[in-house]
Amino acid sequence: MDRIIEKKKGLRAKHIPYIIGGVLFVAVILWLVFGNHRSKFNVEKEKLSIQSVVKGEFNDYIRINGQVQPINTVQLSAVEGGMVAEKVAEEGSMVSRGEIIVRLTNPMLSLNILDSEAQLAEKQNFLRNTQVTMEQEKLNLRKERLQLDLDIERKKRKYEQYRKLYDEKLTSKEEYLQAKEDYEFAVKGLDLVVERQKQDSIYRGIQIDQMEESLGNIRRNLVLVRQRVENLNIKASVNGQLGLLDVEIGQSVGGGARIGQISVLSDYKIEALIDEHYIDRVKNGLTATFERQDKTFGLVVRKVYPEVRDKLFKTDFVLEGERPDNIRAGQTYYINLQLGYPVEALLIPRGSFYQNTGGQWIFVVSSDGKKALRRPIRIGRQNPLYYEVLDGLNVGEQVIISGYESFGEAEELVLK
Repeated sequence: MDRIIEKKKGLRAKHIPYIIGGVLFVAVILWLVFGNHRSKFNVEKEKLSIQSVVKGEFNDYIRINGQVQPINTVQLSAVEGGMVAEKVAEEGSMVSRGEIIVRLTNPMLSLNILDSEAQLAEKQNFLRNTQVTMEQEKLNLRKERLQLDLDIERKKRKYEQYRKLYDEKLTSKEEYLQAKEDYEFAVKGLDLVVERQKQDSIYRGIQIDQMEESLGNIRRNLVLVRQRVENLNIKASVNGQLGLLDVEIGQSVGGGARIGQISVLSDYKIEALIDEHYIDRVKNGLTATFERQDKTFGLVVRKVYPEVRDKLFKTDFVLEGERPDNIRAGQTYYINLQLGYPVEALLIPRGSFYQNTGGQWIFVVSSDGKKALRRPIRIGRQNPLYYEVLDGLNVGEQVIISGYESFGEAEELVLK
């Protein structure tokens, strides 16, 4: 008779893999819920630059390089074209206003002068001849009037005599009327001569004025031509130092061509190139300073050029107050340009971390100094020494300001 065998109860070997899997699953769940998931990076603390967040006065300024230049530069140009005959002054020499620097020659101008002089002489002779003719005509008219006056006087006496005789019936009426008509005709003839004299006088005046004006134009033209000859001598328009002089003897120079420049050394200015980031903040009248010979000197922005080249724009500064000794064109000064008034703010020293984070986050050292955690922050203005912290940090906290290139995507640094 068969006997029923009872199944053994308890843990068997085939159950062990399921138990281990369940334990691992629970462990993973617990790690995901309660574990620390930050990516960590070990770093030696001595190799880091760690600074404290402080509260202090933020000076809104930038530091730029400026080069000393003459206060003004005057271009030297040829007013009249010609060929270089002589270089009177050399580059670098001091020149005075009106001093000849270069002499040019132009044979065509000499021909123009001769032509203008010939035209002037011809016009002058024509005017003199016209004046002589007019004077003769004037004398003839005066003589004619005198003759008419005499003729009228005689005919008037004859008319009066015949009138008396006619009244006394001693002459015929025809003779009386003829004497009267002759007298009246002579008077009318005199009126015509007088009118003719007036018209001739007006005409002569107009003609003389026109000829005088023509002569004046010729004289002025002659003066201008002679001035053009004088303009062949290129002269200094100001006192200063002759800079570039780009001409050689025998060279042909066109009218209006620039041949050099004169630096006015009565004062100096400082030219600086500034990053385009500040173009909206740099205005005329802003103050700046620089140090020279253990002294601080003042500057004022005189001109801001609107053109941007290679992400830089040019600005001119003028010296205010005392000038440095032995100031020379070409010297370089390191300028602190004040962009705004000082304000109280949270500050962290400048560091290379900014190039990696753009000022959007930073590593903050824990209170025990054993680790540093990544924290988002907001940075405002900056000057050559500090960043202005707007949000994310508190006074007294320590931050890592050195570069983050080797940290990768780590969110926690373990400091050893």
